Amino acid sequence: MDYNKVAVLGAGAMGHGIAEVVALAGLSVKLMDTAPSALSRAKMLIGESLSKLAKSGRISPEAPQTVASRISYVSSIADAVQDADIVIEAVPELVEVKRKVLAEASQHAPEGAIIASNTSNIRITELSRGSGKEASIVGLHFFNPPVIMKLVEVIRGEQTSQRTFDFAFEFVKKINKTPVKVERDSAGFVVNRITAPETLLFCLVYDMDPSQMQAIDAYFKTQGLPMGPYELMDYVGLDTVVHSLDYFSKELSPDYLKPTKIRDLVKNGNLGAKTGSGFYVWKEGKAQSAKVNPSESVSLLDSIALEVNEAVRLVEEGAASPPDIELAVKLGMNRPFGPVSASQGFSSAELRQRLESLSVKFGAKLFSPARSIVEGRLHEIMTGKPSPQNMSTSTPSPVARPVEAESIVPQSTENILVDRPAPKVARLTLGDGRHNLLDSKLLDELERAMRELSQNQDVNVIIIRGKGSNFSAGAKLDQFITSGLQLSDLSRRGQAVFRAVSDAPKITLAQISGYALGGGFELALACDIRVASEDSQMGFPELERGLLPGWGGSQRLPKLMGTSRAMYYILSAERLNAKLALETGLISKIYPSDSIEEETIKLASSIAGKIAPVAAALTKKLISRWSNEPLELGLEAEAIALGVLYGTHDLKEGIAAFSQKRKPDFVGK
Repeated sequence: MDYNKVAVLGAGAMGHGIAEVVALAGLSVKLMDTAPSALSRAKMLIGESLSKLAKSGRISPEAPQTVASRISYVSSIADAVQDADIVIEAVPELVEVKRKVLAEASQHAPEGAIIASNTSNIRITELSRGSGKEASIVGLHFFNPPVIMKLVEVIRGEQTSQRTFDFAFEFVKKINKTPVKVERDSAGFVVNRITAPETLLFCLVYDMDPSQMQAIDAYFKTQGLPMGPYELMDYVGLDTVVHSLDYFSKELSPDYLKPTKIRDLVKNGNLGAKTGSGFYVWKEGKAQSAKVNPSESVSLLDSIALEVNEAVRLVEEGAASPPDIELAVKLGMNRPFGPVSASQGFSSAELRQRLESLSVKFGAKLFSPARSIVEGRLHEIMTGKPSPQNMSTSTPSPVARPVEAESIVPQSTENILVDRPAPKVARLTLGDGRHNLLDSKLLDELERAMRELSQNQDVNVIIIRGKGSNFSAGAKLDQFITSGLQLSDLSRRGQAVFRAVSDAPKITLAQISGYALGGGFELALACDIRVASEDSQMGFPELERGLLPGWGGSQRLPKLMGTSRAMYYILSAERLNAKLALETGLISKIYPSDSIEEETIKLASSIAGKIAPVAAALTKKLISRWSNEPLELGLEAEAIALGVLYGTHDLKEGIAAFSQKRKPDFVGK
């Protein structure tokens, strides 16, 4: 079955957004609404959106007219669905309204058509009841605004067939969105289910002391969030929040009925931004807030703890896998990390203690720790790996076997491609081909590859480059940091890996193309030699983000270009182009962008073919360790190093080859 014809029922904000997404993917779509004014407004808004996309360069100047021509507007469900391959309901979030629309769509749609609901909270099983086509009904939860947000949750109802579920999943990919599987039909699905306990927490805090509201919002803004929790609830609509609380009280926990003051606001018509008042007074689309000192009466750790707890429950219930939960929260909430990453910052005992404290303080059983946390299996359930405290100490260790150094060839991994582009040259290609961001997993794989290549006597030079057009745009901020101590540990971890690069007994060569920023620049600085393409840009944007170079940049850059210049480029966050980098001594050569790969291999091959490995390793140590020490100490180290070389095979071979006017055959011994 194909999915070239789509019907969207409901022309509101979500409906017309979904219709635009479908049309942008090249499919024809009928947008239905019983109100002519809703259809007229939808057509106008779609036109404005397509124009903005064209102006921003996301689509071609000619595309708006073509895309708009794929959308037709109808006023009855029967007309909309009569020849549809897939139907998407996007009417108001009311059980009876949605159930009626889905039943009518099921009646008029062709046999075999998929019927989907864009509900954000309501169980698919409940909505499909009485339709007569329960096996063909599935959840497709788009996020607002659909044109921008990549995530779509694909929800399996209790009677949804495997064919329907698989078809819906593939359809989401067809329209260029990212699907996440929700295998068990639970209210709120993944993203809204995980954030629901936080909403309850902030409502209960407001009940206890409304005066803390603005100070709490101010605190959360200091944590990098664009809005505090109360401003966000106002923006969404307090009536929508209360409706969700009421629904969750029936489906998940009676604790969701506890908040009272938010319900009073709704009863009095104070619904938030859309009515001009809610928690805040709103003017010209902005919440009017006073300047207050941030309050940590509710900390970010409390909020994250509740998210992790609910994520654990979802995994325990079989609703979604940890990778899908992580992806859903990252995409659905525009965050750099999700609850699975955040869970790595807690031990089971720490998380249990924090959750039990919240549960007692607010009298909410919902906040109590999930079973796996109580049992000490937090990391096991979130990563699939046993927690250290649960691993048996009686398991025998594997017997170590001697391995010939020449046989040690690192394998390509998820984040690093290893190849041998020339004799005695190895090449590590990092990342995903977009920005090649450095995360903890990539650092682990880089360290392992460097360790193995360092023992390989058939490798003299290691090229490090990024996949695609960039070297690396920096560190991936996907790790939830719970304390200054943890941030210091993360810094030491990156420093240790880059020391493995700089201290390797091989010559390391950074091939810099495009961006080498932040942690990516620090990796390049850890290499012995750097070459760059004409279009490359290097620098440290850390201070613009409230950070500082933490993987060796503050120490290596001054040593390479001088204290005064390094001070300027780090403190100003100004980037260096290839020409400036060459002038300041940071790089050794500039190559054309279209030939840097070939030229770098040529350079690496030339060096690898003529240098003596042992002499190169000792020379690296002399330069990196002793060049900044008093001259007398450096000279003594130099003399000792020469003594170490005496009697080596390579020294004898080098002298013999010189006298015999031939190329030496160094073996690294």
